[in-house]
Amino acid sequence: MTLDDFRARFPILRRRVYVNSCSQGALSMDVDEAMRAYLDSWHESGSPWEQWVEQVERLRVRFAVSIGADVDEIAVMPSASAGINAVASALAFTGTRAGVVIGDLEFPTMAQVWLGQERRGAIIQRARAPVAAPDTLPLESYAAAIDERTLLVPATHVCFRNGYKVDIAGLVTLAHGRGAWVFLDDYQRTGAGPIDVHALGVDFMVTGCLKYLLAAAGIGFLYVRRDLIPGLEPTVTGWFGRVNPFAFRIDELDWPTGANRFQSGTPPVPNAYAALAALELLDRVGYERIAVQVDRLAGSYIQAMRDRGFVVRTPSAPERRGPLVVVQSVDGPELVSKLAARGVIASCRGNGLRVAFHAYNSDADVDAVVAALTAESDLLVREDERLITTAS
Repeated sequence: MTLDDFRARFPILRRRVYVNSCSQGALSMDVDEAMRAYLDSWHESGSPWEQWVEQVERLRVRFAVSIGADVDEIAVMPSASAGINAVASALAFTGTRAGVVIGDLEFPTMAQVWLGQERRGAIIQRARAPVAAPDTLPLESYAAAIDERTLLVPATHVCFRNGYKVDIAGLVTLAHGRGAWVFLDDYQRTGAGPIDVHALGVDFMVTGCLKYLLAAAGIGFLYVRRDLIPGLEPTVTGWFGRVNPFAFRIDELDWPTGANRFQSGTPPVPNAYAALAALELLDRVGYERIAVQVDRLAGSYIQAMRDRGFVVRTPSAPERRGPLVVVQSVDGPELVSKLAARGVIASCRGNGLRVAFHAYNSDADVDAVVAALTAESDLLVREDERLITTAS
């Protein structure tokens, strides 16, 4: 599938400049049709649960292949939060290793789940962003925090607030060298380029379909490295975490040998239909091609904004940025509203305006965003203004 063919699958792009994949991926005709297929199956067959569960299993296989994992290392979850909590509930924070290192760039859920484990004995350690570069989190920050007490290092791949991309490969080497596991949050990046969890060496990973995987809320994925699975028995569990959910046993817990032991309740079937259609569409484009397009558009946008003197909080270096680019505003919500009136759909976190590219975006989209922001430049912070503020 060509990029033009891919773009044509998203009707909203005929009416709007959509650069908000960091919040919600655009809706494709493929996902629309898949959701209707689920409803049709409900209409026609009433309750075809065997068919529905098979759809979830097909999704598990498709996602595993897309991240370089084995099928038995994947759990299909209702959210990334559910995956994090399932793993947390399986850990014992006892002995000399009870530390969890939380970086300053984490999404709240990842931090909050581990803060919640303090009552179970977890010791929270912090990897602090440098004072001189608060939008970054270099390996030196982690090296100063990870020690012989550290059990786990949760780490976002791309920060939702500023687009900074953490050096996960370097972090894995650092953490493993000190006896700690790495729990990757890839939600703000999965679907925007290739990933191979085995090659990367992470121990756990969560992500979901809401953003660059181009499906709906209500479904996520948990990856657990195979050799860790037998030693982990989550206390957050349910009937779909059993060897055979339809045995309906209430007298004991039996544990599947795979990561499906981390599942709990009834799977999110409608969302599985949507997610499978989205993954199949992405496969037709190819993750390598997606990565090239996203990186090129992000680079062009960053350069254009810097050329105009605006403050860009996202690094220019491709290896340190994801698909999300953040420029500084004086009033983020107002700027988002102004852009929407001009046909540009973006988002903000605080006063950071977020523009996120996918392979369905084009050079014309970049030009349109830059033109709209130039027209609303009174709502943006300029580099010379920031320097004056900093100096004062």
